[in-house]
Amino acid sequence: MTELTETLKQLSALSQETRLLAFRALMQAGQEGLQAGAIAEQLELAPNKLSGHLGILVNSGLVSVERDGRRMIYRAEIEAVNSLLSMLVETCCNGHPEVCAPLAGLSKVSC
Repeated sequence: MTELTETLKQLSALSQETRLLAFRALMQAGQEGLQAGAIAEQLELAPNKLSGHLGILVNSGLVSVERDGRRMIYRAEIEAVNSLLSMLVETCCNGHPEVCAPLAGLSKVSC
């Protein structure tokens, strides 16, 4: 998959309100991640309404899922987030980096 295709897939995954809110919840949770039920509770959604959205986020590469016994733990993939941010700002400001200085800190997210 080309870098542009991957970026478009990730942006598309985040372009829906429920998915964006779920992704933000996972970013806030950090490397501990969250169970689907906890995400649904936080977003005040029925769990069955969330599963498809989580699948799209996982398919985009921005989120991973890991089985822990009977539980499914979802985590934001920080490297993928960093790659997406880098792709969005790498050609910023047409030779005037001082304009983009505030974005420099965003291009390397860590937990």
